[in-house]
Amino acid sequence: MTRVAAIDCGTNSIRLLIADADPATGELVDIDRRMQIVRLGQDVDRTGRLAPEALERTFAACREYARAIKAHGAEKVRFVATSASRDAENRDDFVRGVLDILGVEPEVITGDQEAELSFTGATKELTGRADLPKPYLVVDIGGGSTEFVVGDDRVRAARSVDIGCVRMTERHLVHDGVTSDPPTLGQITAIRADIKAALDRAEELVPLGDARTLVGLAGSVTTVAAIALGLDTYDPSAIHHSRISYERVKEITGMLLTSTHAERAAIPVMHPGRVDVIASGALVLLAIMERVGAGEVVVSEHDILDGIGWSIA
Repeated sequence: MTRVAAIDCGTNSIRLLIADADPATGELVDIDRRMQIVRLGQDVDRTGRLAPEALERTFAACREYARAIKAHGAEKVRFVATSASRDAENRDDFVRGVLDILGVEPEVITGDQEAELSFTGATKELTGRADLPKPYLVVDIGGGSTEFVVGDDRVRAARSVDIGCVRMTERHLVHDGVTSDPPTLGQITAIRADIKAALDRAEELVPLGDARTLVGLAGSVTTVAAIALGLDTYDPSAIHHSRISYERVKEITGMLLTSTHAERAAIPVMHPGRVDVIASGALVLLAIMERVGAGEVVVSEHDILDGIGWSIA
């Protein structure tokens, strides 16, 4: 066994997985898995730069993760950075800060690389299940982008497009620093139009309609699943591989789009960092299900973070 540490730094959150990896089988046994919402992508869509306060929140999380990695004795570390740090003019400041704290340089990967890692992490456990036929369509709804990957035992096609819960919220729902609460019909229509255009771009490369099983990843999807399951507290074991119907996703999306900040914050499983962006994320999921005609989404707690871990193994 090799003890590895995988870090996934996205637009909204930064996550750590420390696991024992079997290099012969690629099996991962979790030692420590944690997440912090740092909103690294704050205002990147508008300014093109990483905000100083967003960098400091991210670096503070990196310091905590560095202590955990040292305490658990991880032998290999891989740090992958995704959408926000790809888009930012000052991403070198981010790279230098991470290198100073963790001793490894963050790999600012392409959208296609991100998609492949997500696919590996999400589908490795599904192989052989007759009730979840191939090919799979894996959708990773992040803060700044959404990755679409179609494949069976390997990736057939992948594309990353710039629709994510943070990007859609900041682009359409935030004016003069104030988030609409709840969104207007016109704002929802504008988000839907953005999502439709992005789905059209994704479909130029990825045959979305070929998929027989839709697999959904990341916080927007898992939060919708937790609400659908009626959980009092967030329980990854209950959420992992749950199957949420289109009708339930549509119902929950409607509820989130018509609720106030206080009402969303009062949902027991709602992370405070997702209160303002969850409605946009749910709308992205709903639009994807409508586009591909999916009757349900299979929710995975294993995603790009696990794919990073397996890549080290």
